[in-house]
Amino acid sequence: MTKADLVDALAEETELSKRQAGEIVDLVLDSIRNALAKGDKVQLIPFGSFVVRERKKREGRNPKTGAKLMIPARKVPAFTAGKGLRDAVAGSKKRAGAKKR
Repeated sequence: MTKADLVDALAEETELSKRQAGEIVDLVLDSIRNALAKGDKVQLIPFGSFVVRERKKREGRNPKTGAKLMIPARKVPAFTAGKGLRDAVAGSKKRAGAKKR
């Protein structure tokens, strides 16, 4: 699914224009981006969480020459799937709130 597909689905489901749906999608993505840039965690329960992870500096090799080089430390965005998303992808047949016997 592309961003355009997501905009189309949102517009169809909510009876908004594609332009309005596109603005909403952009707003949501910008909000997530801005929160991560500040170092905040974004939790969308039960979908998942976006976090910023620190990568330490490490030694690497140039694949062309084989020369050693230092890869600097950096921050990277990461996503952890929530239980609802994991269950949906796995095809779990459990119902929400079902009791175990």
